[in-house]
Amino acid sequence: MTKNAGLHYNALAICAALMSLPAGATTVLYDQGFENPVGFVNAGGDVNIKTVNELYGNQPVGFQFAQQFTVETLLVGGSQAFSQGFKDPQAKAGTYVLGMLSSVQNDLLGLSFDVGSFQFLNFQLDISSIDLSTFGGPFVPTGGQAPKYSLSLYDNPGGGAGLGGGTLLDQVDITGLIAPNQYTFNWTNHTVALDATGNSNGNVTLVIDLLEGGYAAMDNFLIAASDDPGDVGGGDGDGGEVDEPGLVALLGISLLGIAFSQRRRPNQIPRAATR
Repeated sequence: MTKNAGLHYNALAICAALMSLPAGATTVLYDQGFENPVGFVNAGGDVNIKTVNELYGNQPVGFQFAQQFTVETLLVGGSQAFSQGFKDPQAKAGTYVLGMLSSVQNDLLGLSFDVGSFQFLNFQLDISSIDLSTFGGPFVPTGGQAPKYSLSLYDNPGGGAGLGGGTLLDQVDITGLIAPNQYTFNWTNHTVALDATGNSNGNVTLVIDLLEGGYAAMDNFLIAASDDPGDVGGGDGDGGEVDEPGLVALLGISLLGIAFSQRRRPNQIPRAATR
């Protein structure tokens, strides 16, 4: 066997071995930008008071939320909220976002998933202070208050939608920034790794609770099961998963390219790479 033929054979063998490895220890479970509510109706103040399930259930098919009290959907760029509409100078919200109370009543939102044998449920989202001019608002204290959310992960042996009746597995608090005024978003992005270790059968429930701020918004959910804390995979948080070529696959393709290049030009002296 010639040297170049040996290089070609070895590259093929390495490529085959690499391509047989897992592309990554992360699975995207939920990717939602809340841009496609079903039957949104502006009930006043650029607010819809239907349940989250009524607007976003079955996205994807079969997925259901659990909810305590009201979790509103806000229309961004309308004209009714505070007589001028909600403003989004950072251009992160799109057309719709979710909002919930920390005061008056304890709004909760639950999302249930099967993480399988993965250790972490990783959650990426945007949060912002905002307020309502209708339905009992304003709720944010004078001068503004930074929103503080609690993200809790519960064991969920039954696998159904709920608000965390099982054992608490992990909990993380995140805090945003004070908005410039009642009708303008000031988004911050957060990624948390909730440790699912100790769950009964892979089924877990994520519960979202606004602890402080009076009222606040959230958007662009990207949730993944992973063995790597904070890894949310190939999703983009806008409601559609984006798959990208894995590093292993790219490395395998590169090795094949090198091998065939060497085989076709055995007498060519490699040159230094130029830009």
